[in-house]
Amino acid sequence: HLLGLITFVAWIAVGAGWEPALTHAIAVLIITCPCALALAVPAVQVAATSRLFGQGTIVKAADGLERLAEVDTIVFDKTGTLTTGALRLRAGPAVRDDVLAEAATLAVSSKHPYAQALVRAGRERGLTIVAADGVREVAGAGLSAATPDGEMRLGSAAWVGLPDEHKRDASLWYVRPGQAPVGFQFEDALRADAVQVIADLKAAGYAVELLSGDRQEAVEAAARTAGFPRWQGGARPDTKLHRLQQLKDQGHLALMVGDGLNDAPALATGHASLSPASAVDVSQTAADAVFQGE
Repeated sequence: HLLGLITFVAWIAVGAGWEPALTHAIAVLIITCPCALALAVPAVQVAATSRLFGQGTIVKAADGLERLAEVDTIVFDKTGTLTTGALRLRAGPAVRDDVLAEAATLAVSSKHPYAQALVRAGRERGLTIVAADGVREVAGAGLSAATPDGEMRLGSAAWVGLPDEHKRDASLWYVRPGQAPVGFQFEDALRADAVQVIADLKAAGYAVELLSGDRQEAVEAAARTAGFPRWQGGARPDTKLHRLQQLKDQGHLALMVGDGLNDAPALATGHASLSPASAVDVSQTAADAVFQGE
């Protein structure tokens, strides 16, 4: 403190203004007593993260606040992130109970919102659903299991071997050996505050995008309702990684917000990342912060 005072007085004496003199005095204090900063920075981090925790946001990464503060672009997943994720099987051509039960034996092994919605629909019909043996899940594609008659699959149109034009017909497809493919369509609602949040982010100067693996039509409808100027549907995990890399190459620092298994690579790649508390474990692990509630 004495050295800092001498420095301040000396610079004033040689004709410097009080601001330069104070700056030099502070520099002396920092150099001679770095422990003050070593204590101050963690104290500020603890205070900030505690306040966020009180508001329902858990910051997990030690440098998460710094990286969150630097972002200029925010990329949202749709199902379970921008929307509630409380999907319901859409009323349409009736699906036979035996077909729904078979598809649900695959779906019950997955935490994907579509799979969970399919299981709920089966249980609402009073069907008994037991997980099939040897179910394999491929992120961004679907589920499969071997049977004595061949492989049965549940997932995207491409995963079950259908042409691209079938993507718009259903969100989820089920195929079994010797039978015609069966499509399932679902209904989902935006989170109650989604429209206001996107409007607030745009007003604050952030660029916002919607990037989802869902059908293009469903993604477009959600994007237009929420006010996204840019959106993309049918995005696989590698597509999301490619888009984040594009933004990085363009000089943008992107925040990725997602909840699904197929979002985990993108969450780990973004400059910063955020997940809802309803996200799968791997996504919460990859994210810098987790938010609760809406």
